[in-house]
Amino acid sequence: MAHAGTAVRARRWPLPWSPRAATPPIFLGVSTGSAFYDAAMTERRAALIVNPAAGHAGDAVESLPARLQRDFALSVYETSADRSAAACAKAARRDGASLVIAAGGDGTISSVASALLGADACLGVLPLGTANSIAHSLGIPDDLEGAIEVLVRGEPTRIDAARANGKTMILLSAVGLHADTVGETPQDEKQRWGVLAYIRTGLKKLMSLEPFAVEIETEDQRIHCRAVAVTVANMAPPRTVLAQGPPVLSPDDGRLDLTIVSATTLVEAVATGLHLLRTAIDGEPAERDNVGFLAARRVCITTDPPQNVLIDGEEAGTTPLVVECLPRALTVMAPRREEAREAPPAADVEVKLAGLPELEVEPKR
Repeated sequence: MAHAGTAVRARRWPLPWSPRAATPPIFLGVSTGSAFYDAAMTERRAALIVNPAAGHAGDAVESLPARLQRDFALSVYETSADRSAAACAKAARRDGASLVIAAGGDGTISSVASALLGADACLGVLPLGTANSIAHSLGIPDDLEGAIEVLVRGEPTRIDAARANGKTMILLSAVGLHADTVGETPQDEKQRWGVLAYIRTGLKKLMSLEPFAVEIETEDQRIHCRAVAVTVANMAPPRTVLAQGPPVLSPDDGRLDLTIVSATTLVEAVATGLHLLRTAIDGEPAERDNVGFLAARRVCITTDPPQNVLIDGEEAGTTPLVVECLPRALTVMAPRREEAREAPPAADVEVKLAGLPELEVEPKR
C-alpha cells in the first residue's frame, strides 16, 4: 500500500539541455511547451519504489525518502511478497508521478520499467542490487549521491526495451552458463559478497562445462551450432563478459545483439572471458573462433537439452526463449550527454559466426 511522503515544494528542474537548442526537446513524451511539462517542472512530483530485499538496500531504505524530499514532492511505495515493483509503478502513474524512481537491483528496475513503456513518465534508477548492470550500462554512478544527482540534473533519454517470453527486458536475456551462474548463487552470498559471489559460482560451473545444441532463428536466417552460453542483449556493461561479442552494445539502435560462446575446458572458458572483457573495453569485436555474434530485431532460441533462462537478472524458466526489440519504448533519466562517458567508435563488423562448432546457417526464404 502506498504511503505519501511529506509534500515539498522544490526548486525548478534544471534544464538538462542548452536553452539555445534549435528544436525544443521532448520530455516524457510531450513537447517542452506543453502544460504538462510546465506542471512537471514546477511540481517535480516523483514516486520512490523500494525493494527492501535488494542486495545492498540496508539503511538506504530508511534514509532515501528524506534525502529525495529535498528535491521532489515524493510518494513512497515498498514492494512486498504480494505487491510487485510493477504494481507499485502502475499505482505511481495513477497518482500522477512524472518521475518513477526504482531503488533496487536489476530485477526491480526492469519490473518498474515494464509499467512505464510508452508512458508519459520517466524511469529513475537508484542502484541497490548486487550487479547493478542497468545502472552501469547507462553511466549512472554506483554511489547513491551520484545516482541522485542524475535524478535531479540528468537528461530524459529514450532507449530501446524488449519483450522476452512475455516479460519486459531492459538489459539482457541469457541462456546457459550465465543463467546457471546467477540462478545457483545463494541470496545470502550475494548480499555478503556482491559480484564476487557470482564469480565463485561461475568458477564452479566452469569445472563441468556441458555444451548444448542450439538453434537461433532470426527474421532472415536459422543458425545451428553448439554453445555453452547464448546472450541476447539490449545493453550490458563490459563486465557482463558473455554478452560482449559485438564491438558496441547500443541501447537505442532498434536491434538486439546476440553473443554465442562455446568452450569445452576451464582454460578455454577463462581465456575467452578475458578476451571478451578486453575487446569490450576497447570497443572491438571478439576475434576468437569460439565466439560468434550477430544483430536481429526478433530472435527465437531453442536448445537440446533445455537450458535455464535469465531475464534481467531474474530466473525465467527454461528454453525456448523468444525476444523482440521494442525500439525507443522507454524514457530513462540518464547523465547529461556532455557528462556521459563517450563510447569508443564501433568497428565495422556486424556479424561473426565462422569458427563456432558444428555451425550450420540456413537463410530463410
